[in-house]
Amino acid sequence: MTSRLTHKTVFTAIALMLLSSLSINAVAADAIPAAPAFTAEQLVATPDSNWITNGGNAYNQRYSSLDQINRDNVSGLQAEWRTRLRGSGTGPRNSAQGQSLVYEGVLYIITGDNDVFALDVETGEIRWEYTAELDPDRVHVCCGWTNRGVAMGEGMIFFGRLDAMLVALDQQTGEVVWSIQDADPDAGYSLTTAPLYYDGMVIIGYVGGDLGVRGRVNAYDATTGEKLWNFYTIPGPGEFGHDTWPQDSDVWQYGGAPVWNTPAVDPELDMIYFTTGNAYPSFNGGVRPGDNLFTASMLALDAHTGEYRWHFQEIHHDIWDYDSPNPVILFDAEINGEMRRGIAQVPKTGYLYILDRATGEPLFEINEVPVPQVAGRATSPTQPIPAGEPILPHTIDMAPEGWPLVNEGRTFTPLPMEGSVIYRPLSFVNWTPSAYDPESHLMYICATDQIGAMVASTRDGSPDYVPFAHTDTFGSTGMTRRGVYTAVDLSTREVAWQQQWNDRCFSGSTVTGGGLVFIGRNDGRLTALNSSNGDMLWEFQTETGIHQSVTVFEHKGKQYVAAFAGGTIYAPNSPGDNVWLFSLEGTMGEFKSDEASTEGRQSPQELLATLPEAEADLAAGGILYDQTCQPCHGETGRGGEGGGAPLTGGLSMAEMLSVVVYGRNNMPAFETAFEAKQLKDVGSYITEVLLPD
Repeated sequence: MTSRLTHKTVFTAIALMLLSSLSINAVAADAIPAAPAFTAEQLVATPDSNWITNGGNAYNQRYSSLDQINRDNVSGLQAEWRTRLRGSGTGPRNSAQGQSLVYEGVLYIITGDNDVFALDVETGEIRWEYTAELDPDRVHVCCGWTNRGVAMGEGMIFFGRLDAMLVALDQQTGEVVWSIQDADPDAGYSLTTAPLYYDGMVIIGYVGGDLGVRGRVNAYDATTGEKLWNFYTIPGPGEFGHDTWPQDSDVWQYGGAPVWNTPAVDPELDMIYFTTGNAYPSFNGGVRPGDNLFTASMLALDAHTGEYRWHFQEIHHDIWDYDSPNPVILFDAEINGEMRRGIAQVPKTGYLYILDRATGEPLFEINEVPVPQVAGRATSPTQPIPAGEPILPHTIDMAPEGWPLVNEGRTFTPLPMEGSVIYRPLSFVNWTPSAYDPESHLMYICATDQIGAMVASTRDGSPDYVPFAHTDTFGSTGMTRRGVYTAVDLSTREVAWQQQWNDRCFSGSTVTGGGLVFIGRNDGRLTALNSSNGDMLWEFQTETGIHQSVTVFEHKGKQYVAAFAGGTIYAPNSPGDNVWLFSLEGTMGEFKSDEASTEGRQSPQELLATLPEAEADLAAGGILYDQTCQPCHGETGRGGEGGGAPLTGGLSMAEMLSVVVYGRNNMPAFETAFEAKQLKDVGSYITEVLLPD
């Protein structure tokens, strides 16, 4: 870690001398082409030579009609270059979920550290770099350090930062054109969403719902950064939907409904569409009786005013963290003999919701179904459940050892005031985007089938729930988490094909006119599947997990595939900083590493001997734990909302160090992420504060 940070510091100093501009380094080269003020027609068009929006087009379809790389020749796909992003985003708290954009031979990518890079497509050379240099004391985010991408238009690159700052960079130089701090990061606000550029506006949603903030979507003038409109995803007094919150408390002011992903836009209807996240507090619904609009919902707004148009709440009064982080997809298809303008989205439950995007009315049957109740949690009497089968299993046939089987472990199993309960699924159609093929009407959905468990407890003096999620097997029944990759025909709502994987599915998809769908794997493989039946056609080892959608484009008559192998704490795997570019003319082979070898590993006692003699700083260790370990292991080490296992008690300091440094089971290794002092601080915090004796 020390050498990496030192390298970055030196690099920044050089950049300062050369450019007299903080945080910018540029490589002498021909001028970078500046993107225009894209028209509505350009934004909704299928991408070919360029990839100008986070979703490939403004419909969020992540589809390219290019077919130079196809089912017949994809086996010959090889890397042309690999560029390392100077160690950016490789800390233990980082995840890489940023979709890369491409315009006229230059690729733009953002890391979990919120550093932005412009890369030359032909050489992989870094043309310029913006270094965010985030203040960790001003970053308060529930789910690791990440960023889901940038936007472009009018000669600028737009992105949000984890400290809730919206920034516009000069596309040709990487210099800051304007920035705006429109929300307080110390209150829990953050920006992880890729913005949407549309008609001279930059539209972006804020997150922080897990930390007790009121969600919002704002629009800003692309040229100046001036705020044009604001929409709160939790309605206030006098606004439609406010009556779904208690009228005798202020819980709505911190009720959540974050916006995790980029909106889609229909220019003809002049509406934007997005989904919202969890209510707050996530599991203690007793303090917020009512449906709690607009949490766990699809929303449509007037694009130019931000005025409410319609909503559809997918989960009423959510107490399971069954929110809707997956981005919406817009599509046009013939349904029941009539051409319809559709919108589709899958929340964490695995149910597929298909609506008319003009009105918000269901295009396929959705019924309000009675669900079990429990006193004290203000549970909703019904839930809106689409007809037909979900893409994930929703029952448990056999109770894991030591756990009661209530309601067959169904999706809406009520969480009791006392005791424990298991249910299925535990989230996981999550942040990673789906894709849609407008020719076949197939939508490609990445999900994880996982057993969830909740234990009633008390946090800060009020009843709440601390989630458990076991890493490998659940008790003695052998229940394991598995990936489920599904293709659904949106014109019929029928499953075309489905695959089950041995590890969780946590990657975005991209589909092409060449009959391919690209999807990453947690073990570092980038794969190409036959989009018609899911058969594996090609794979390539990139070093670490790929979790965002690949970018497919053409440059000077040649088709390319760009992938960011950066890992995520939620898969889990170790963070990385590798950008790969593939073509049929590539000559680079797969990544080969000796890092996975156990040869040369130090024993637990040898690791212990490398730590500094000075006393551990437990406060610093607690901060490191919150930044790195808490998303999976929870605030108290009893299990996290992200699906990690409870920490194991009774480990010595030496044994704890070995697990942290080298990993164990599904936990990644943090060997290169922590300095020796940091290891002592966080290890001591775990063994002395969280798990004494």
